[in-house]
Amino acid sequence: MADMLNQLWREIVERPDGPMAFRFYLQPVMAMLLAMRDGIKDAHEGRPAYLWALFTDKPHRRELLQSGWSSVARVFILAVAMDLIYQVLVLKELRPLEGLLVAVFLAIVPYVLLRGPVNRVARGLFHHRARRQN
Repeated sequence: MADMLNQLWREIVERPDGPMAFRFYLQPVMAMLLAMRDGIKDAHEGRPAYLWALFTDKPHRRELLQSGWSSVARVFILAVAMDLIYQVLVLKELRPLEGLLVAVFLAIVPYVLLRGPVNRVARGLFHHRARRQN
């Protein structure tokens, strides 16, 4: 088991230096842009920070998860597909679990980590702008 986890980790770490390395930049940037869009929208609508609300707003958790997934789904699916292509070209075999793990780190993690802080910054800017106009 430890040998299998060691191999998994080694193969994941080698991916950014191999073929198709551009996806390690492109996919997180796309996820971050979507998080910024959604965080600003959350601020306009007066919603709480996304990650915080996922843990504290149980009645709306499903709605929040659906909102996040609908935004990041395409980037996530693209990340899985590109990693599977990488596996076929470089590793000469498919390892779907590795593909899912890489896709989570390239698409979902940046989105979830950035959406809430963007909301808070945007809310502060909106509040500051409203005070200046009054």
